[in-house]
Amino acid sequence: MSLPNNSPPLEESARKRKPILCYVTDRRTFADPRQGEQFELLLEKIAALASAGVDWIQIREKDLSGKAIAALTHHSLQLVSQHTSPAIGTRLLVNDRLDVALAERAHGVHLGENSLPVSEAKRLVAASRAAQNPAGDFLVGVSCHSLESAKSAAKSGADYIFFGPIFATPSKAAYGAPQGLQRLAEICAALSIPVLAIGGITLENISSCLAAGASGIAAIRLFQDASQPVSIVRAIRQQVP
Repeated sequence: MSLPNNSPPLEESARKRKPILCYVTDRRTFADPRQGEQFELLLEKIAALASAGVDWIQIREKDLSGKAIAALTHHSLQLVSQHTSPAIGTRLLVNDRLDVALAERAHGVHLGENSLPVSEAKRLVAASRAAQNPAGDFLVGVSCHSLESAKSAAKSGADYIFFGPIFATPSKAAYGAPQGLQRLAEICAALSIPVLAIGGITLENISSCLAAGASGIAAIRLFQDASQPVSIVRAIRQQVP
């Protein structure tokens, strides 16, 4: 099931709805260890956060097979379509699996630094568009951990980047020490595309990220652990500098 193409262009969205809020999924952080219930909880959370008004939801379940990710993406698209506001147009992005994102007609793909090159992803998206798949605009984003990789991604045609980890967080420990706000500010000043801060993002430090020039934030636990998603989204949007 495809979503209606009612989302504004990314540049317009970043300008009018700053900060861009992206919920990054990770069902393994739910307390219940039973896989079936993890999926149920994840789908409930996706519906709740779409209804609350997050701009993007990234399906990031790296341990799943392509078939399982496709099924999860399919169901998530249905939920987002049912629960998102037409004025917001929550977009669903798929981590790394461009094939799944195109086949299920998601709103974009999020690549790692060592994933498919942005230029190749763009070529494949353009070819798919020629066959009327996917419908509407399609975002290609990249996770970056240095100024060089950020500049390269932007030059290659990335629509946005995630930069981090900005603060210490267990999920990003493999990427080394936190980058910090000064490095975030350098990245934001060097790029013309939206930069979303990621890594250790909390309600208390979001304003610092925005003040450094970030167009928004991406987070797992901030959104996934929220018992009242609407309140979290509202509190974040009130921090716009």
